Amino acid sequence: MSTDLDVVIDEKIKLDIQEPSDFNVIMLNDDQTPMEWVMGVLKEIFKHSDDAAEAITMKIHNEDSAVVGTYKYEIAEQKSVEAMNASRNHGFPLQITIEESQ
Repeated sequence: MSTDLDVVIDEKIKLDIQEPSDFNVIMLNDDQTPMEWVMGVLKEIFKHSDDAAEAITMKIHNEDSAVVGTYKYEIAEQKSVEAMNASRNHGFPLQITIEESQ
């Protein structure tokens, strides 16, 4: 028994999968948030060493902002929200922004 339903597909599907973009988490300087608090946030939330946290804190203080980490969007957003919420709960107006890494 022969069928006429044999189909031959000579088409290839090409998937264009792109790696998600990286995003910089940028901490901004202010006059109310103590440097000790900023260093603690950098160590606890962003997992920087003592020396790196101190260097980044001084860069924020001297240059008004610094990149504190580069992550995929969801992680960058989570870490920034976590840091700002902890700061607000302690009465500090720490500001953090996220921007796409170049």
